[in-house]
Amino acid sequence: MSSPLADDRLRRRRRLIITLTATALVVLTLAGIGIYGLVARPDQTPAPTFTSTVPAPPVPSSIGQPTVEALAGLPETDDPEEYAEAVAHALFDWDTFTLYTPADHRGVLIDDADPSSTETPGLVTDLDGYFPTSETWRDLAEYRTRQSLVIDRVFVPEQWDEAVAAANGQIADGTIAYTIEGTRNREGVWYDDPVESRHEVAFTVFVACEPVFDRCHLLRLSQLDNPLR
Repeated sequence: MSSPLADDRLRRRRRLIITLTATALVVLTLAGIGIYGLVARPDQTPAPTFTSTVPAPPVPSSIGQPTVEALAGLPETDDPEEYAEAVAHALFDWDTFTLYTPADHRGVLIDDADPSSTETPGLVTDLDGYFPTSETWRDLAEYRTRQSLVIDRVFVPEQWDEAVAAANGQIADGTIAYTIEGTRNREGVWYDDPVESRHEVAFTVFVACEPVFDRCHLLRLSQLDNPLR
């Protein structure tokens, strides 16, 4: 018969194994989308703003003068679903036949990134998978290409709920993920004839709202067409 001391040691060992297993599960889940920083509570200290130095491309002279429309910033809200939808439109709604560049559109999202700057470098990298390069943007401008997103579905993925449960309090309150499914529409002109294309897209937006911050901010993005489900 085992002693009470041995039984207590066995129980403690089992609790440790369970804790380590749960931690490993959430780290693996978040590592799959490259957001290690979400398992720590963000520092509230304001950080320097990331700015872009990408030069503006020349305006094609063969198709007239492009228009100029103000780029709207992300809403100052504590409604995470509303905020995630606004992020989605900021990612996909653009018009190459303007004086704006991909850097300008990226700037709208970077300007509202994690105030602690913990996730901002990763977000900058995430955006590379969503916006055309400056060279591609110039090519698209020759055909007056514009793009928009029709959102079909917005939901908190089960994988996120599982990750939060496994994290056992390590993910800051107010941090949430929304997977967005929709249709990307592109329209342009080819030899004076209108052309268009449609493509289904899916991605996950990670945001942090109250109480971790006083309002919602963008943390990270999944790879395009590789969302949490």
